[in-house]
Amino acid sequence: MDIEQRQAELIDAFVKQASTHNGSALATVILDATSHPSLFAFSEILAVPNVVELGGTENSVYLDMLRLFAHGTWSDYKSNVDRLPQLVPDQALKLKQLTVLTLAETNKVLPYDQLMQELDVTNVRELEDFLINECMYAGIVRGKLDQLRRCFEVQFAAGRDLRPGQLGCMIQTLSNWLGTSDNLLLSIQEKIKWADTMSELDKKHRKEVEERVEEVKKSFSVKLHTVSRPTLTSEGTRRSTLNLVE
Repeated sequence: MDIEQRQAELIDAFVKQASTHNGSALATVILDATSHPSLFAFSEILAVPNVVELGGTENSVYLDMLRLFAHGTWSDYKSNVDRLPQLVPDQALKLKQLTVLTLAETNKVLPYDQLMQELDVTNVRELEDFLINECMYAGIVRGKLDQLRRCFEVQFAAGRDLRPGQLGCMIQTLSNWLGTSDNLLLSIQEKIKWADTMSELDKKHRKEVEERVEEVKKSFSVKLHTVSRPTLTSEGTRRSTLNLVE
């Protein structure tokens, strides 16, 4: 089962649970979702009416926690640790995994120093173990560890939930990409048309050259036949036309 299918099944299961629970029972569902080792998307759970209604209640901190896992990073948690429930180890691991995905959104070469700071990792060995065992083996990123340059080269990273306001930016980015693609396609079509025209001109020129070569061959053949034909002179001797000319 691929990661997308597994994600879809987990999201569907937690959405159904969230839809049938309230209050502290719903808080437990949120804890389970944010601790699950294979779940990395939370926007559908956030959209469940029962979850939205947690706002302004004694369990509103769990709504804030769910938003953190949908859009935030480990640094965001540390900045708001006094206003959020304490994370269990599985949640801490999950949030650090999500932090790597956020960093990979904007930069495909992640320096070790930046990663260690963002993830609260103290040494390179611990960082590389985390990237290999908790990120690459989990299937959420693929890349290359460059120990010489002290960086992680990202080849693939799973997408996170869209942050509020991010959809408009994404639409604009896609529109710009589409415009660039249209211009590139037009340029390619013009180059193909130019290449076809040059090919036709080349064929025409080649045909003209071949025709002139044939004409020269025919002309030379006639002249050679005329020059080499024997002629009888008045002295009764046989001389070639070439000798007469001389």
